[in-house]
Amino acid sequence: PPPFVEGELDRVVPLGDGAVGSVPVRPVDDGIPVLGNALLYGTRKFMELCGVERVVVGVSGGIDSAVAAALYRQLLPPERLLLVSLPSRYNSPTTLGLARTLARNLGCGYVEIPIDRGVELTAAQIEAAVIQGAPQEGPQHLRLTELDLENVQARDRGARLLAAVAAAFGGVFTCNANKSELTVGYSTFYGDLGGFFANLADLWKGEVYALGRHLNASVYGREVIPAGCFTVTPSAELSPAQAVDEGRGDPLIYPYHDVLFRSWVEWWNRVTPEEILSWYAAGTLEEQLGYAGRIAELFPTAADFIADLERWWDQYQGLAVAKRIQAPPVLALKRRAFGFDHREALLGPRYTARYEALKRELLGLG
Repeated sequence: PPPFVEGELDRVVPLGDGAVGSVPVRPVDDGIPVLGNALLYGTRKFMELCGVERVVVGVSGGIDSAVAAALYRQLLPPERLLLVSLPSRYNSPTTLGLARTLARNLGCGYVEIPIDRGVELTAAQIEAAVIQGAPQEGPQHLRLTELDLENVQARDRGARLLAAVAAAFGGVFTCNANKSELTVGYSTFYGDLGGFFANLADLWKGEVYALGRHLNASVYGREVIPAGCFTVTPSAELSPAQAVDEGRGDPLIYPYHDVLFRSWVEWWNRVTPEEILSWYAAGTLEEQLGYAGRIAELFPTAADFIADLERWWDQYQGLAVAKRIQAPPVLALKRRAFGFDHREALLGPRYTARYEALKRELLGLG
């Protein structure tokens, strides 16, 4: 049968002549068009399995939610797809406009529900609460930090509003996470990590961009995903430090971190920080990872490079594992999808003695 069509295939396998398994099969990169077809097929099958007929997509104006919406529009008539924008004071007119344009281009329903009042209510309730009972160290009142308030925004969007909108719409809401974010846990428990299905979570950020271009050019034959979704700075827009119109956004440098994280997750012989640091010391890291840029332009000093490496390795092997365990089901498209192919346990990050020695040498610590 052709790809992504169910059928039967009969084949006679010769036994005893050494032909079976004698030649290793090298994995083939089928390219974005085939990946897109696999994604549509897998998503359709999962929806049929779960009895899902109506879908809500939270749209931010960024590429991930735009690609998710464009994919679900291929699977659903417009009256069964609802796009929801949940802006706060930190959302720019740029991204809000992109979300509106996307919905208009797809011809589906769209609603905007600002979250500021809900976030302010949560903060007021927490800060008005008084700890009672057992003696406590420090203040008897709870206080939310700026980072806490960022996560409150994400949870207000997901666990409160998207879940309620999906219920009122008679459907489910999606998880739009990509594999880059999932690798290091760049997401919020019960917030943007919520949803019924994470069909983009086996695609690196660069692959999401490529899939978006493919959808426009070859699937729709027109600019359904607005051009601005490809050029706007990727950002959660949860604070002034993430203002996209000022070029501020995510802490991930996606062209570099995509290939770094892939070496940790998808390579047959998965790479460790020891190997990464040894390649860096030898000046061959770009070649080894297949990174087209220059590492020195991203990290001027060895201290900068090591700080970045350890930040993300600690996340990947630390709290991100717990987040992946609690994440929605991931559609497995390639080698070592999280949740099945990539087996892992909550053991915490580790560094070898050779890594520590290389680190001391590079930092001039003897």
